[in-house]
Amino acid sequence: MSETSTATPNRKPSQTEHTLTLPDRQIQYTALAEWQTLFDQDKPVAEMFYVAYLAQSEAAAPRSLTFVFNGGPGAASAYLHMGALGPQRIAFGTQGTLPKPPVSVVENAESWLSFTDLVFIDPIGTGFSRSLPRDKEAQEQATAKSKAADAPRETEFWEVERDLKALGEFIQRFLSRQKRWLSPIFIAGESYGGFRVARLARKLQQEFGIGLSGAILISPALEFSLLGGSDYDLTSWATLLPSFAASAAHHDRAQWSGKPGDLAAHTAAAEQFALKTLIPLLAMGDALPVDERQAAYQQLADLIGLPLALVERQAGRIGIEVFARSLLRDQERIVGLYDASITAIDPFPDRVLYEGIDPTLDGLDRLFTGAINSHLRDTLGIETDLTYQLLNLETFKAWKFDLKGELRQGFIGAVDDLRVGMTLNPYMQVYITHGLFDLVTPYFASNHLATLMKLNAEIRPNLTLKHFQGGHMFYTWETSRQQWFAEMQDFYQTAIA
Repeated sequence: MSETSTATPNRKPSQTEHTLTLPDRQIQYTALAEWQTLFDQDKPVAEMFYVAYLAQSEAAAPRSLTFVFNGGPGAASAYLHMGALGPQRIAFGTQGTLPKPPVSVVENAESWLSFTDLVFIDPIGTGFSRSLPRDKEAQEQATAKSKAADAPRETEFWEVERDLKALGEFIQRFLSRQKRWLSPIFIAGESYGGFRVARLARKLQQEFGIGLSGAILISPALEFSLLGGSDYDLTSWATLLPSFAASAAHHDRAQWSGKPGDLAAHTAAAEQFALKTLIPLLAMGDALPVDERQAAYQQLADLIGLPLALVERQAGRIGIEVFARSLLRDQERIVGLYDASITAIDPFPDRVLYEGIDPTLDGLDRLFTGAINSHLRDTLGIETDLTYQLLNLETFKAWKFDLKGELRQGFIGAVDDLRVGMTLNPYMQVYITHGLFDLVTPYFASNHLATLMKLNAEIRPNLTLKHFQGGHMFYTWETSRQQWFAEMQDFYQTAIA
């Protein structure tokens, strides 16, 4: 259960001075690790934990400021904090492989602190962020609303609109406390955090008076209708296929569409097949002549490296669990759902259904939990008896997606809000990025959505899509992190110019 006892846990904030040593220079910066209070009708209701890195600067113009959060829902910001953006990061293998214990933390040459100040936010119920004890009347109302006397008080924040309101309030108050209203403001979020970014691109302007210079969506989940397929659905199966093809090519299981080793050509062929062949195949079903159907199945099997018999049995609808279990089954290995370039031993190779864990999510917990606790408590000097909630499954299970009648066709989405945000502010730059081997939030889903956004020619150049080798956290790959870092330097310069 969440730690919400009436006795307030020890919470001692910290302010420390540090130096980031880069190949070409040194950056002096202040680290703030503390809690910011959230209010409801002028009454304190929660304390949101954050870590801010503010570099010393002699420039006349204020430095840009980037607010960063992860997703889940229920994930703390430690993934982006200790994986890619902060001044220190976890040392992974060159292609994102997991090192043996204990975790190693190194200085981050690709830290975004070199071009922007950073604020890592942990939503309520994650990290060290917690709700506060209420007075009796407010507690009774909150309990009635939650319909469970023993429900953690964080649950009122575990819904789409309340979560976004809390983030907006946090950003607004931080700008006031730090006197940063005239700084160029950016927001960056990963996974469900990308969904948050798309929604906040509109909400921060309309409801909080905050104009954005840029929005960065990292492995985002934008339209939930694309996250699960059925016998009667077409698009989600098609948007998955290029990631299957890229993963199969990485493991040398695909029949290369062009020159062997040309991953870009192979994924491009898979994208064309998805749109021009797979969608018509699924749409026509049994009405498609048998010979045409069989030819399409063969082409699909070649692209994604699975046996033709399996593709036929699935009728072209290949789910991520089926692919992850089947690609290397002859070796009794599975591939990761969040990064299909990573493999693991299948603990139950003789069972019909896969009953193991995902090595690319569960395998990361020991690394990020150790790294963030060491960094906060030892390097930054935070003193608290709270447990750092890296990934709160309670939050994930309890999350409410009800938008009070705003749902379209039963699914929640964020692309409409992103479109409105981009038109409200035609100067805001938007950057969407994925890992090619991510099966959970496949890159082609965002590509497909971008083609349907109908952006005016004036603002269409403000949207950039760029993808890298790796999985959901592609930045664990050394080359991809370095390439992304260079891309983001240019992105910030363009957005601020």
